[in-house]
Amino acid sequence: MEITNDIKKRILAAMDANRVNYPSDSKHAASLGISSAVYSQLKAGQTERVLSEANWISMARRLGVELRPGMEWKAAQTATFRYIWAQLTACQNGSLSAIMCDMPNIGKTFTAREYVKGHKNAVYVDCGQVKTKTQLVKQIAKEFGVSCRGQYKDVYEDLVFYLKTVDTPLIILDEAGDLKNEAYLELKALWNATERQCAWYMMGADGLKARIERSVDMKMVGYTELLSRFGDRFCKVTPDDGKERQAFLIEQARIVAEANAPKGVDAGALARKTGGALRRVYTEIEKAKAV
Repeated sequence: MEITNDIKKRILAAMDANRVNYPSDSKHAASLGISSAVYSQLKAGQTERVLSEANWISMARRLGVELRPGMEWKAAQTATFRYIWAQLTACQNGSLSAIMCDMPNIGKTFTAREYVKGHKNAVYVDCGQVKTKTQLVKQIAKEFGVSCRGQYKDVYEDLVFYLKTVDTPLIILDEAGDLKNEAYLELKALWNATERQCAWYMMGADGLKARIERSVDMKMVGYTELLSRFGDRFCKVTPDDGKERQAFLIEQARIVAEANAPKGVDAGALARKTGGALRRVYTEIEKAKAV
């Protein structure tokens, strides 16, 4: 698709807002995958013949800018949002680590992305896109603006050095159940190298918990130690009881609908219609706004 001037303006606005999370322009430029010279041009408002369309698309993806017009979406103070936000805050402030394992479609990813937007030295990594240890470490390095080029050993050492020099770094690992075994062992090594100097927050659905527990039971190398470093427990917010869980999900959906649905839409009825599935809430609100 064509990258119009309007899209470029939205990307530049997102770039400007994201800058506060980095200690320097050069680090921010590296995290976006562009040179410092190009970054300076963009910062000055120059957009013509500065980047290829592929680079604009890459920046939009990195900054969470939709290329097609979409709905404005407000963060709603659901129980999941408040719980994860409080955990992320505690982890980052205290250089702690935790694992959040809960059912999908309750707002884990949305909350993590919202948190990273407004907190310096906090980064979000979708492990479903970087499953091997090399991909994972290079992606973490890139998110912090550390060079991810050259030999893997150098990238790893540069990342460790950087994490030990910045204030309260936090690394959020979403979809962590998708990682390969070698990546889990590398996470343990990274944790050891940055102990008490970096916070880690691992997130996934129930499959992540099952995988780690199974690996611990089978005495697979590294998993017992990894679980210990992440607090020896799996956090969750949804109730175990089926009826209580359904009521919880519908109430969350109602809160989200109330914050985002057009006037005149019955938030409670919409929530019950979706059964509490937040992606369906988005779809239903999109339909309502299109009428």
